[in-house]
Amino acid sequence: MTLISTTRIINSSEELIWSLISNIDDDPDFWHGIKAVKNIKREGNTTERETTIAFRHSKCLELVTLTPRRQIAIVIREGPIVGTKTINLAKIDAKKCEIKVDWDIHMNGLMSLFTFTIKKHILKGTDEALERIANKVER
Repeated sequence: MTLISTTRIINSSEELIWSLISNIDDDPDFWHGIKAVKNIKREGNTTERETTIAFRHSKCLELVTLTPRRQIAIVIREGPIVGTKTINLAKIDAKKCEIKVDWDIHMNGLMSLFTFTIKKHILKGTDEALERIANKVER
């Protein structure tokens, strides 16, 4: 498996950050590796969805579980990448939070030949997503 981890301190309230990141239908606005989201089924805090990713417009089947104001756990069950992406939100004080993103993934098929390059690309994309999130809530 390939492990990727990054964090960012964001100068905004937990409530504002959570309201933005928990709206998972807007993921393509922040996570540019995701080109489209199609929800298949929602039950409580869990959503089964199909995402179209930037790599050759491939499809991934995901299960997304929200733990309010704490975590977004994504299990990528099918596609060129499988594994997990976990987004943890931790309140530092009334106007500051830390977002930590952990990936534990495996590249399938031809992608496995380029694991090192793809890992660097995913880390860069994750850092850029956190930057876009920060820019949105720190206004």
